[in-house]
Amino acid sequence: MTALELPDGELGGIVAWYSTVHTPPELLPTVFAEFHSVLALGGHLLLAFKAGDRLRHLDHAYGHDLSLDIYWTSPEQVAGLMTEGGTAVAARLVWEPDEQERPRQGRQA
Repeated sequence: MTALELPDGELGGIVAWYSTVHTPPELLPTVFAEFHSVLALGGHLLLAFKAGDRLRHLDHAYGHDLSLDIYWTSPEQVAGLMTEGGTAVAARLVWEPDEQERPRQGRQA
């Protein structure tokens, strides 16, 4: 996501549904700038992520041993980084968990 092999302005939209949760926060400005560069004028970015300020490391998940970091990022931080990268935030939703769901989720467009 930091170096998409697409021409500038190629896409009418990007759906990044929990695609950035394994990206260290210091790389998010590069990701959002890259998204902006491949979006056509008037294109849209739909982004979902884990909302908060937390890092969780997994050594085992989905029945496999692995090494995986999951980053929770605040909706305010994500909105700021999107804007800095050139993508305006048109809408924001913070999904509060119910009894069956895990922690808060963020969605921005």
